[in-house]
This record gives sequence, C-alpha cells and structure tokens, in this order.
Amino acid sequence: MAKRRIVLTFPKDQVERPIIYRLSKDYDLVMNILRAQVMPKEVGRLVMELTGSKEEINQGLKYLKESGVEVESMAQDIKLREEDCTHCGACTAVCPSGALFLNRTTWEVVFDRDKCLLCEHCIPACPYRVIESTF
Repeated sequence: MAKRRIVLTFPKDQVERPIIYRLSKDYDLVMNILRAQVMPKEVGRLVMELTGSKEEINQGLKYLKESGVEVESMAQDIKLREEDCTHCGACTAVCPSGALFLNRTTWEVVFDRDKCLLCEHCIPACPYRVIESTF
C-alpha cells in the first residue's frame, strides 16, 4: 500500500459539491483528513493522507484535478528558512509528529517534510520567526 499526503484547494464554486467521497467509493482509497478549512462560498483547503495502490492514488488525484480541485504536495505549505535558523531547537519541543528534530551529530534542526502534519505549533514556538505556513 502506498501513502501520499496532499493539500487540496477547492474553488469557491466547488466547496459545496460532494467530491471527496468518490475517492473512497470509486477509487477504493482510504482517506485520513488531517486538517480542514472549509466555509460556504469561500475557497476551501483540506490536508489529507491517501492510502491505496499507487495506481488508485494517481487515478484519484486525476479525478480531483479534473473536478477543478488544486492538488499540491503537503510539504510545500510549511517552510523553514534554514539560512536564518539558529538551530535553538524550540520548534522541536512542540512538534507532535517528530517532523522537526535536532540532529545529535551536527546539533542542527532537521525538517522531515514527510512527517509534517501542518499543525503549525512550530510557528509561534520559533523565537526568530523562520518557520512559515501558507495554509
């Protein structure tokens, strides 16, 4: 089984359409919604993890795009400006998934995008404001 974490952006005119259920019904995908920001008549955003075969995931993503939904890789929404980071480690203490951690050899903060849940706890924890979210 393959897994893929994605960020979906729904145009205002698509937010109230029942699009997501078809990923399960028609493409046999398991969906885990990690975060949602959906309001009637506004652009909606959804962070989710899809589980299924690679072919089913690719077909489901194709369906979403054909339905007018913008599909992005989840890791694109959290940005760590590594050139400005002092590697104090404050962000690692609040990261529930372990996506931010200290490398015990170099004592530098490492960001594992595949583990990130977009919870944004790291943003206010950073005293130098070098972590940003576009969600």
